[in-house]
Amino acid sequence: MSGPFDVVVAGAGPAGIATALALHHVGATVALAGPSPVQTATVRPETRTAALLSSSVDFLKRLGVWESLLPDAAPLRAIRIVDASRSLLRSPDIVFEARELGLDAFGFNIANTALSTVLYDRARAVLPHLASEPIETVELGADHVTLTLEKGRQIACRLVAGADGRRSICRQAAGIETRDTHYEQSAIAASFRHSLPHRGVATELHREGGSVTSVPTPDDNLSSLVWVAGAENAKTLMALDEVVFAAELQDNFDQTLGVISDIGPRASFPISGLTAKQMAANRTALIGEAAHIMPPIGAQGLNLGLRDGAALADCVADALRHGRDPGGQHVLAQYSRARQLDVLSRTVGVDLLGRSLLTKLLPIQLARSAVLTGLNAFAPLRRLVMQAGLAPPSDLPRLMRPVHGAPA
Repeated sequence: MSGPFDVVVAGAGPAGIATALALHHVGATVALAGPSPVQTATVRPETRTAALLSSSVDFLKRLGVWESLLPDAAPLRAIRIVDASRSLLRSPDIVFEARELGLDAFGFNIANTALSTVLYDRARAVLPHLASEPIETVELGADHVTLTLEKGRQIACRLVAGADGRRSICRQAAGIETRDTHYEQSAIAASFRHSLPHRGVATELHREGGSVTSVPTPDDNLSSLVWVAGAENAKTLMALDEVVFAAELQDNFDQTLGVISDIGPRASFPISGLTAKQMAANRTALIGEAAHIMPPIGAQGLNLGLRDGAALADCVADALRHGRDPGGQHVLAQYSRARQLDVLSRTVGVDLLGRSLLTKLLPIQLARSAVLTGLNAFAPLRRLVMQAGLAPPSDLPRLMRPVHGAPA
């Protein structure tokens, strides 16, 4: 048996790896367990990208990986929202520009494959123990946790950070229940070329039943795509050949990006929501999609998971500094308090926005139109909303606070 470690992070997705690196950064003894990004990619090719907000970028700088990510990072200088519905109450186009907040960019868009690879390379370089086998069981004891891996190897720790996704074994072992939401929608992730440059602008077209979003990549004439549609409509779109799919996309964007061509590999994902009723219990702290899943609106998902990891690092660092058990009730309660408001505000806000695109009720359409019209007309209100989107309603974890002189 390996260990005992202060913490074992279960799950080697971007949020899990970043959590392990953060815990190592604050002086905890850490093991990372779960299939590596390379192993995961052989099961299902990854076509998605991650829009990382400024606090997440500061976090990655602290973890020593940002310089390696820069070649794959595209700055998000503006977000354009277009009401492309057929509603009688269509809202005016609205553009959120980073320069209104004195920023060069809201953040950066990075391919998930590049992000996972760079993070895992860093983990291999600095973490004392990586186990790439799947986790089979998690046994919770009074003063420790034992994880059994696929080949029978065991790892012991005082706290397990469950970053093992929607079907989290750690969450199930800890007896934490969830609230599940079903939207009858799917998201298509791909990339496409266009004849006009994107100039760092992400465009969200809000339509009945979903949205079509283009997000900049480092190539000024290539964007990543997230197309949210009804489940049956998404199946139809996935079945189209590249030429017809490009024509459908062209019909949505019109000439905003010029002529659309060269559709990349497509993958489809069901849209659903999940919220854990507790962020921590029984020597287990939940991270990322083990704790919360939401529709791909407003670039909140992974950023929220990274804030989970940074907040857990704060709590464990405080415990070690004061000689406390990092898996004890005091730490679990501190972590739950630190994450409660941020997670609640993001999950509820994204859910409400998503449902506003699905409803045909006139009062809700009117309210949504009024809000967007107000944002378009009043710059101070627009800046307030932008600031709320970039930062949580509570203090940022210490590893996410800007560092003067940190590498760009």
